[in-house]
Amino acid sequence: MRLAESLASALGADAVITDADVTSGYQHDMMPLAPFGTPLAVVFPSDTSEVQTVVRLCAEAGVPIVPRGAGSGLSGAANAIDGCVVVAMTRMKEILEIDPDNRLAVVQPGVVNLEFRGAVEKHGLFYPPDPSSYDWCTIGGNVSTNAGGLCCVKYGVTTDSVLGLEVVLASGEVLRTGRRTVKGVAGYDLTKLFIGSEGTLGVITEITVALRPLPQVPGTTIAAFPTTEAAGAAVSRIVREGLVPSLMEIMDATSIQAVEAYLKTELGAGQGCAALLLCQSDAGGAAARHELEIIEQVCQAEGADLAYTTHDLAEGQMLLQARRAVLTALEVYGTWLTDDVCVPRTRIAELISGCERISAEVGLRIAVVGHAGDGNMHPTIVYDASSADEFARARKAFDDILEVGLSLGGTITGEHGVGRIKREWLAREIGPVGMKVHRAIKSALDPANLFNPGSMF
Repeated sequence: MRLAESLASALGADAVITDADVTSGYQHDMMPLAPFGTPLAVVFPSDTSEVQTVVRLCAEAGVPIVPRGAGSGLSGAANAIDGCVVVAMTRMKEILEIDPDNRLAVVQPGVVNLEFRGAVEKHGLFYPPDPSSYDWCTIGGNVSTNAGGLCCVKYGVTTDSVLGLEVVLASGEVLRTGRRTVKGVAGYDLTKLFIGSEGTLGVITEITVALRPLPQVPGTTIAAFPTTEAAGAAVSRIVREGLVPSLMEIMDATSIQAVEAYLKTELGAGQGCAALLLCQSDAGGAAARHELEIIEQVCQAEGADLAYTTHDLAEGQMLLQARRAVLTALEVYGTWLTDDVCVPRTRIAELISGCERISAEVGLRIAVVGHAGDGNMHPTIVYDASSADEFARARKAFDDILEVGLSLGGTITGEHGVGRIKREWLAREIGPVGMKVHRAIKSALDPANLFNPGSMF
């Protein structure tokens, strides 16, 4: 406990928690499969200098550090290990700067995504990354996992909006990466190295992000298909036509049924609907109408039983709510376990069919929703958490889905990260040379392996 005393002396007693009843709430994120341990302490630094102090004290004591945001992750990347110090970044929640002329902002890692989006909107600006947990996840956590969201098809994932970082290294030194300019190619791209590194290379303490002009009010198209193959063909053709909607989501029959029951509404899909495609365009005015008109025509040409477009904001938000409510709707049936695989857009239907086969094999409900515009799917397994047998079958289904994803030319994670549940799968995907390079980078920046050991590899 000497380290805890030193931390309390340096940061203040209110910034260091050792009470097991309280620290237990910081042991893990939202992924039930990932292992976790009991931390020695949870600390809440208020600024970069305090993070430096924590890193130096832990290094002197040889105690591992696990950085943590809001705990909304789905890979176990923020999970504690026995005897570690969890560094919760939630007190570092200041928006340090909003620069409308250069369309950028500087924030601390504990800023909540939704609150930040609201702040920049007052300046007529837009921060695109919108993970499903955007109403409570933090920007720092988004950066650490390179989070995505529903708008990825047009605006990309978190890395596409980050210009630079401030990072506390294992030595306790502060590294500043990136730039504030539109262009810049001086040296290695260290910013992208730290984005998605899951806290294994340093502690991110400041983030400079690029902003965009606030989009126009979106129009919305919804299309119901009798087969997943028809929905997949529509997605492929929309892309082939050169259309880039601001959102293109897909829901399978299991997801549709769960949401309709939960919201006590009908999405208009009707009986026999195998897949629902939801698209939005924020191009504004005639451009949005033209884009959605073509999308509607494509869906009809590919066999949609229903294709409907609305430019009413409230109606569009209602349809989008149905997509966002899927995980909550599935809780009615049991505990959910969401996977994260990304496949070529032309293979989406095959992934959904593969999930249907796995569902039948393991005897558990599997609902598939995802970002059709970039092929990032989220098959979600529902099981009884009190049943060891069902938990084991859910774990098998989780791995079987990853196997299908890789067999279709995909990747084991599109936005949730590797964390503590996909380490073996990472090795399979990138191979021995890729792993060797990863370990070399880790060793160079964190030679004592104190930053989030056991996450990623």
